[in-house]
Amino acid sequence: MTSTAPADTLRHLAHGATLEEGLGFFDALPAVGVAEMLGDWSGGEIPTGNPMDGLLGRFGWHGKRFDGVDDVHPLVMDHPRGGRFSLNPALVPLPALLRHPAALRNATLARIARTAGPALATRAPKARLRTTEYRGVASATMCYDDLPIHDVFRRVDDATVLGAMDMRGLTHPFLFFLRRE
Repeated sequence: MTSTAPADTLRHLAHGATLEEGLGFFDALPAVGVAEMLGDWSGGEIPTGNPMDGLLGRFGWHGKRFDGVDDVHPLVMDHPRGGRFSLNPALVPLPALLRHPAALRNATLARIARTAGPALATRAPKARLRTTEYRGVASATMCYDDLPIHDVFRRVDDATVLGAMDMRGLTHPFLFFLRRE
C-alpha cells in the first residue's frame, strides 16, 4: 500500500481488503483511551470476507453512542421513518444468522428487519466501555452486556477509530470504523 497517513489507508481499506491487510493496519494503530470514546459516532465497515460483511448496513446501522463508561448503545440504527433508535442486541438472532449466511444476503429479510427494527428498540444501555488487551495492546473496548462480543478500538486520528469485533463463534474479527459526529 502506498498511503502513509492512517486516514488514507482507512479510505483504501473501506473498499475491501484481505483480513491480513485489515489486521495489519489495526495492529499498527495506537491504543485509544476509554474517555476518548465518549460521544456519538457514525460507522462503516471494512469488508474482509467476514460473514458479517455488509450485514450492518443492510439492516440500517448508523453507529454507536457512548454516553458514559457504563452507558453504551452499541447498535444505533436509522429509523425507517427518520431519526434514530437504539436496537437491543440481545433480541437480534445473530448466532442463527451466522449459521445461515445466505439469510444475511437476503434483500427481503433485510427489508423486513429494517421495518421491524424499531419494535426491538431500547432506551437502556446495552454495553460498557473498559480497557482490555487484544492482539498485544491494551485499548478501549466495548463489552456487550448480553452477547459474547467485545469491540476493541484503535485510533486512526482524533475523530476516527478502527474497531475489531471479537465474537465467540467467529473465526476472525469483523472490522469496522467509527467517525465522531
